[in-house]
Amino acid sequence: MKYDVSLELDNREESYSFGDVAKQANGAAWLKSGKSVILATVVIDETEVVKDDFLPLTVQYIEKTYAAGKIPGGFFKRETKPSDFETLTSRIVDRSLRPLFPKGFGHPTQITIMVLSADDESDLQVLALNAASAALYTSDIDINTSVSAVRAAKVDGVLILNPTLSQLQNSILDLYLSGTKNDLLMIEMRSFGSENIEVQDMMLDPMLDPTMGVNVVSSHVSNAVSEDELIEIFEKTEALLFANNAKYELAFESSKKPTVASDLKAHLVNDEMVSYVRDNHLEDIKNAMNQMAKSERSTALRSLRKKIIGLQADWIEIELKDAIEIVKKEQVRSQILNEKVRADGRALNEVRPITIDTNVLPSAHSSCLFTRGQTQALVVLTMGGPKDAQMFEALTDTQTQNENFMVHYNFPGFSVGEATPVMGTKRRELGHGNLAKRALEPITKLDGQTVRLVSEILESNGSSSMATVCGGYMALKAADIETSDIVAGIAMGMVSDGENYAILSDIMGLEDHDGDMDFKVTGSKDGITAMQMDIKLGGISLNVLKEALYQAKEGRSHIIDIMLEAERKIEFNDGVLPSTDFFHIDPSFIGDIIGQAGKTIREMIERFEVAIDIDKKDGKVKITGKNKTGVAGARNHIEGIVNTPKLSKIKYEVGDKYEGIVKKIVDFGAFIELPDGTDGLIHISKISDKRVEKVSDVVSEGDKITVEILEFKGNKISLGRA
Repeated sequence: MKYDVSLELDNREESYSFGDVAKQANGAAWLKSGKSVILATVVIDETEVVKDDFLPLTVQYIEKTYAAGKIPGGFFKRETKPSDFETLTSRIVDRSLRPLFPKGFGHPTQITIMVLSADDESDLQVLALNAASAALYTSDIDINTSVSAVRAAKVDGVLILNPTLSQLQNSILDLYLSGTKNDLLMIEMRSFGSENIEVQDMMLDPMLDPTMGVNVVSSHVSNAVSEDELIEIFEKTEALLFANNAKYELAFESSKKPTVASDLKAHLVNDEMVSYVRDNHLEDIKNAMNQMAKSERSTALRSLRKKIIGLQADWIEIELKDAIEIVKKEQVRSQILNEKVRADGRALNEVRPITIDTNVLPSAHSSCLFTRGQTQALVVLTMGGPKDAQMFEALTDTQTQNENFMVHYNFPGFSVGEATPVMGTKRRELGHGNLAKRALEPITKLDGQTVRLVSEILESNGSSSMATVCGGYMALKAADIETSDIVAGIAMGMVSDGENYAILSDIMGLEDHDGDMDFKVTGSKDGITAMQMDIKLGGISLNVLKEALYQAKEGRSHIIDIMLEAERKIEFNDGVLPSTDFFHIDPSFIGDIIGQAGKTIREMIERFEVAIDIDKKDGKVKITGKNKTGVAGARNHIEGIVNTPKLSKIKYEVGDKYEGIVKKIVDFGAFIELPDGTDGLIHISKISDKRVEKVSDVVSEGDKITVEILEFKGNKISLGRA
């Protein structure tokens, strides 16, 4: 393979070939970096989709197992359903490239990214976007802007741009930026916790590269990144991002195909209708805006449209719908920019009313019904053991790994008043669930447990993913799971006319639809654990971003105060909530706890319905049970054994007589516990002077009887009735 372009970038080299493969596509780029090879293609359909506000763009990122020398596991030996990582990488590329397409572009466009070869050091998510952008930039589609990604990590206090995966193993930060040579378009960020974290092995975070996460054991010391530190990192990362795109455009120019002008659909606006609605029905528009639920607002606007059509019978309804939408958007933005008041009357930095109800589901391990305005999330937690973890294997993994903290987000149509069936998980649902996972995982302390959080969105009017974060934290506390900090989430928005701008806290659906930014921030009162931002303007300045971060911190602190108050009122589902207890004992007592042939510990497991794990080296005991009562009982029993002075071992001789306790009755006799805890067997024929049909006719479990040592058979003692 000959390469047309080779670029030396910070910490890596990228080589591109154009025109050698996939020649029938509108654009194709073959990218090699290290031992990784990615093919990205762009194909445009000549048939237009007739819908003015819809861009028919599809992005598919596909990993081939042969790229890492593997055959697919399971029954079917070919790639089938995309993994979470593939789906979420497709979403990242889509969100980065979608802003490039001009308004009115109506041709179905397919971008396919295939990983053909992969090494264990390459950042496949960064390379995927860079390859897709190169294919798009050099295609015959009339798009002349390069988009690329830069990832930033922080290890031992040092910022590393374009880190290798090895460098990311001990990073406390994972920041993914995408943009052009002039504008920042998208941000994905998560904090891993303390720099002194103990790393057991590398673990997939489906939002990021497969080997970017860390599986933390013992403790997740929360070390959320502060706003000031994050802005400083943004400045350095953004500078490299802008410089790289300038390099790409210069290097790719000679490989660009002759451009075919895009046949843009004219968005026809009936100025007469717009003026009529503005002059005669502005109050009706305002009243419709006050109907905050999407379904209620749509009904109000539809009623207005029918009312006007009744007066203007010769008007075309679809044109009138567009005119009403234009006036509504003007009013939303004008009211925010000029009056500093939002459609629902809130101040720009005001958070909607919040109510929190915990453990509303009596049979679930824990639950939280989190309501903020007209957004409501029911978050349900289920606890399990190590065997309940989600198994997965990333492309470059050498073995199967386990994910023991899961967040699953569901968005049924009824939450926004839509009559749509509940189908499989969509990309958006996967992305929102993963954002909540990245927000909560760094502060959650698990020791061998598996936790699954499921967020059922019951009502939505903006920022249901942030309601999932807040409800998820409360569900963790309602399950009595230890956390290192309290985390909440808030969605920020912005409206700008080019000169003036207004930043909005806790945006609702109307402001998301008609605004210029969707910026989700999660974290504690001290800093940020996760972040996701999409810009509709074409870019955002760091000064505005800094202001948004601090306004988000203010709103987050307000929400946390409400959550703390609710946390104090939690009543646990003690009857169904699994419990785990950890403590240490003197290792010299482990033999007594286990008992002869494991008898003592088996009795405890059956009696208290628990699982008991003992580290014989350091005496660490872990008890897990279905409820706190059983766990506490097992612990008290063990501590009773440990605190009972050990009896000196008795040297038994044939003919000696002792008082023992009947521990267990069997068909052929009874087991007797002797004074030092040693067991002996008294046969049914030796239990009485008379013939006995049933042992239970003579003795019962717990009876004290005097026995005589008759003989020794190996380690077994044969007894008779004295």
